[in-house]
Amino acid sequence: MHQAQAERLLFTPASPQADAVPLIFAFPNIYSVGITSLGYQVIWSTLAQRTDVQVSRLFTDAQETLPRSPELLGFSFSWELDYSNILTLLEQLQIPLLVKERGPGDPLVFGGGPVLTANPEPFADFFDLILLGDGENLIPDFIDGYQAIRSCSREEKLEKLAQIPGIYVPSLYEVSYESAEGKISHIHPSATAIPAQVSKQTYRGNVLSASTVVTEKAAWENIFMVEVVRSCPEMCRFCLASYLTLPFRPADTEKSLLPAIERGLQVSDRLGLLGASVTQHPEFGQLLDYLGKPEFDHVRLSIASVRTNTVDEKLAQTLARRGTKSLTIAIESGSEKLRQIINKKLTNEEILTAAQRAQAGGLQGLKFYGMVGVPEETMGDVEATVALLKQVKKVAPGLRLTFGCSTFVPKAHTPFQWYGVNPEAKQRLQFLQKNLRPLGIDFRPESYNWSVMQALISRGDRRLAPLLLLTRHYGDTLGSFKRAFKELKGQLPSLTDTVHADWSITDQLPWQHLLGPLPQTTLIKHLQTAQEFF
Repeated sequence: MHQAQAERLLFTPASPQADAVPLIFAFPNIYSVGITSLGYQVIWSTLAQRTDVQVSRLFTDAQETLPRSPELLGFSFSWELDYSNILTLLEQLQIPLLVKERGPGDPLVFGGGPVLTANPEPFADFFDLILLGDGENLIPDFIDGYQAIRSCSREEKLEKLAQIPGIYVPSLYEVSYESAEGKISHIHPSATAIPAQVSKQTYRGNVLSASTVVTEKAAWENIFMVEVVRSCPEMCRFCLASYLTLPFRPADTEKSLLPAIERGLQVSDRLGLLGASVTQHPEFGQLLDYLGKPEFDHVRLSIASVRTNTVDEKLAQTLARRGTKSLTIAIESGSEKLRQIINKKLTNEEILTAAQRAQAGGLQGLKFYGMVGVPEETMGDVEATVALLKQVKKVAPGLRLTFGCSTFVPKAHTPFQWYGVNPEAKQRLQFLQKNLRPLGIDFRPESYNWSVMQALISRGDRRLAPLLLLTRHYGDTLGSFKRAFKELKGQLPSLTDTVHADWSITDQLPWQHLLGPLPQTTLIKHLQTAQEFF
């Protein structure tokens, strides 16, 4: 793989022993995208440091020398529409797409990552097994478990692996429906030895991940990434990044953060601080002081989204001195009522103050993230967003403003999983575009059609598999999904039922047998708290 020549490894790969398990670890996108995924890097290096595994990497445009008969084939899956690349890679490797068509000579196909951990059901027919949760715990347990049963039949392997916490074998669960197009009536294991529920595995250590490879071929050239926090304490009620990954875990500054940064800066001068809420690390001030030292004047620092009321002049100055021109903050809406509904603890005053501080500290731009179509949103709430951004322009006149806006998409394991996508969101995005562009605000809407496709996958059940197979040949557009729905009419719930309908809290959810960090009773309580603001 020619890309490998430009790679600088921050770990030492092991020499595989003679009977090592031949394993392909794939990322269903091009190399530059895959190698920029911290999750992919960390799992690959974990496998590559074992002597009992011989791991080869595979991307859509590049690969290492692949084994003739791999025993395991893994996918790191972090973007919904990459599913079609997974199917294409399976075809290229001459592996049957459907689990039920694979035989003794085929590898066990496994997958992990945020898409599958949230709701693996639409992909249940394509994966022999799915690892739910954090790789730190799952990968060692999975490989050790596999080694112990390596000589067993395919059926026995799957039954034994299904008993390891966090390993979900979809083919060992039966789903029944009220009717072909109706709701799920129940989900149960097909044998007594198989657990009725599978729990997502949570790594509870305070040494978090950091890049294991640095390369100029990455989407962010030569970036060294450090995970500062995992999850987010804010718990906005729509947010998968918070709810699915609870509890909030900051990296230990002395044991994890500083040693990782020191290692990284020996091979790169580009540092990326990752996490859903980086500035909420309890020792973030000390980290800024450390990175502000004169010896790091050559370092370019990028930082993931920060919480609005943690933006101060010191943060802005440090970032400006380290080559960052703008800061990203999620405000969701200009409506205080709407922010209460979604649990965004933030006032308009704090947003205006953050903008002034960013400008005073020398930053040139501010990127806001927002959302339309949140449950109970009215046109008045959308107008409030325009009014707020006008005020930001007034209080920080020289700041370049960007407003990225998506449509609310319900996600599994969050309190808003029962709400559908609001079709009026499409017009609301157009309204924002019309009203923000004349103000000189760079408006970047996420495609409404893409949000509908995302919702289809985030709320779908197993009946989607034939639809996904069909759609792939028509191209990944909303039109192709609609065409496939027409062809399969009567065989699965309608697009409206899956995407737009509000579900009842008594409905059986497609992922009911897969336990996230919080029990359903708690999610319902959080939902009811939101409804008190309606």
